[in-house]
Amino acid sequence: QVQLVESGGGLVQAGGSLRLSCAASGRIFSTYYMGWFRQTPGKERDFVGAIPWSGGNTYYADSVKGRFTISRDSAKNTLYLQMNSLKPEDTAVYSCAATSRRYSSISWYANRLTYDYWGQGTQVTVSS
Repeated sequence: QVQLVESGGGLVQAGGSLRLSCAASGRIFSTYYMGWFRQTPGKERDFVGAIPWSGGNTYYADSVKGRFTISRDSAKNTLYLQMNSLKPEDTAVYSCAATSRRYSSISWYANRLTYDYWGQGTQVTVSS
């Protein structure tokens, strides 16, 4: 089992920055993939970005590319989402996720159904 706990959300003005953290515990292996998703009321979770737990290539949704950066610190068992140049449309509950599934194409990790473990989410609100 893998447990994920997000933190770092809050209220920020448009143009500002926030860094979200996702603390992982349990049996998480270097072969796992980690993802960030976001959700607004009445909508499905949308993909934000993904990274292999071992590090390496990242993959982002077009809507956040160039503004958001995913990283991880394996020594701290923590995944990060650095969000810059925030816009009001970035307002959502942000959740991290983990999966042990292996795919040849990183694009599979944009699908929320790929993930087996989820955190509870943290609210990010961007005011205009």
